[in-house]
Amino acid sequence: MNYRHAFHAGNHTEVFKHMALMLVIESLLQKPTAFAVLDTHAGLGAYDLASSEALRTGEKAGGIERAFATPLSSAPLYWDVVNALNGTELAVYPGSPELVRSVLRQDDRLIACELHPEDGARLKQRYKGDRRVSVHQRDGYEAIGALLPPPQKRGLVFIDPPYERTDETRAIANALRTGFRKWPSGIYFVWYPIKDDRFGQEIAAAALSAGFAEILQAEFCPHPRDGTSLAGSGVILCNPPWTIDEKLRLLCQELAPILGGDKGSWGVEWVRR
Repeated sequence: MNYRHAFHAGNHTEVFKHMALMLVIESLLQKPTAFAVLDTHAGLGAYDLASSEALRTGEKAGGIERAFATPLSSAPLYWDVVNALNGTELAVYPGSPELVRSVLRQDDRLIACELHPEDGARLKQRYKGDRRVSVHQRDGYEAIGALLPPPQKRGLVFIDPPYERTDETRAIANALRTGFRKWPSGIYFVWYPIKDDRFGQEIAAAALSAGFAEILQAEFCPHPRDGTSLAGSGVILCNPPWTIDEKLRLLCQELAPILGGDKGSWGVEWVRR
């Protein structure tokens, strides 16, 4: 699997992933104490939907273009950012750094890691001058060991790799073990693409082996799993916020008729030993 964000900006997996991310951020914002977010594979921050990469795949048509016409009540914070960037005409899709940065308070922090030299340079330029954001051109998995725990003591690690590596799930497992050792109270959010059941099973097992007691798995597939095409995506949440399972179920229920069809599926379940 090779998942470069620029080619898939605004597709159905991005919409679900980022709506779920902002539900977690919304829960962090409910408390007055500051929080930190470590984004391990940050990308560019935001994406021009008229770029050659986006137009080459045309995947926005099955994702944000459909959702933009019918904003969801179950994902208000996500829509606040999307609407602020676009107004009434859809042109830009916010990646995870832009979604998070847009809602940070004065003492909250975003640590964005991007290993690709050109993308990392563009990300640094985008957030130059924003003291709440630090951009690191480094391996995001390595950053989990180097930069945790943050001074804020609470927050989120967002792990959203492109799945270019043949050992990606092993890298995620090692990252979760390191994270649990360094910052056991942090929230860990792992995204994965779905063609079949493999990634979901492997990452759920990795989270269990890392030592986390509470693990939530949510999957949203507008298309059937045939083992070849991108059917949908899933998220693993370690140390999930209170009631996030209920919020994710409401999100899936509302999103399914917009992005899915009769052959689509979704599920939100606790991962048990």
